[in-house]
Amino acid sequence: MVNACLRDGTGGSPTAVLVDEDALSDEERRRVPVDMGTSHAVFLRVHQEEAAAEPTVDLRFFTSEGELPACGHGTVAALAFVASRTGAPRRQRATLRASKRTFDGWFVRDGANVTATFGPGPVSLREPTGAERSLMLSALGIMPQETGPGMWVAGVARERLLVPVPTRAALAALAPDLDRLREACDHLGLLGAYVYSAPSPTGRAAARMFAPSIGVPEDIANANSTACLAAHLAGNGSADIAVDMGDALGSPATITATARPGASGPVVRVGGTAYVADQ
Repeated sequence: MVNACLRDGTGGSPTAVLVDEDALSDEERRRVPVDMGTSHAVFLRVHQEEAAAEPTVDLRFFTSEGELPACGHGTVAALAFVASRTGAPRRQRATLRASKRTFDGWFVRDGANVTATFGPGPVSLREPTGAERSLMLSALGIMPQETGPGMWVAGVARERLLVPVPTRAALAALAPDLDRLREACDHLGLLGAYVYSAPSPTGRAAARMFAPSIGVPEDIANANSTACLAAHLAGNGSADIAVDMGDALGSPATITATARPGASGPVVRVGGTAYVADQ
């Protein structure tokens, strides 16, 4: 069990991390997060030659509804697990492979905690259609005038809707109709809705991620959506953000993300601090 994306050393998203030896069917993998009382489970294989300084890690992510092509806080949890096995105190790089994509991750131990970051890959951004705006806002219980111009459909592996609200208080007051939201997401092919407060001048914000279609009514921590937000806020420049999540669920979490100009769009790095609670 790994608590991913801690805030000030506590909270985080409990994530089941298992060494995958093909002993389980996909149906059995779907039951793991249910049995473990987590939103997600990560199945990994670590490949490391004795002479190699950097491990290669294969990842698969599951919720009770099935397999996901990507999971940000699950990737943080997996990197923390690998760090706990290596015992290396210095910053170390790992090559990650998930859903036919190869990408970089980094981790460094700090006492019992591990700070992990990774590159989620290119972030796609487009304006939502009228149907996407109408159906999603209605299910979220947000009036059109209660949001702003920063509403975007953003994609990392799958698309989700980014919905700005003016304050943390407005965010905390949300009470979406999850059945209607699931119907809207299924109809529109969206992962879910990431609702966020306006960032402070220092880049601090809060967010809530609702994804009932994948069996997660509300996510304690959603790193890939935070990566999408960083790419959106960066535009053609840079962004550094720290996003608080999980307060509505009693498990405070924080995800950090940076975006820098790249040849074909923002280059994003996202991550958090994790604690390996049990092995």
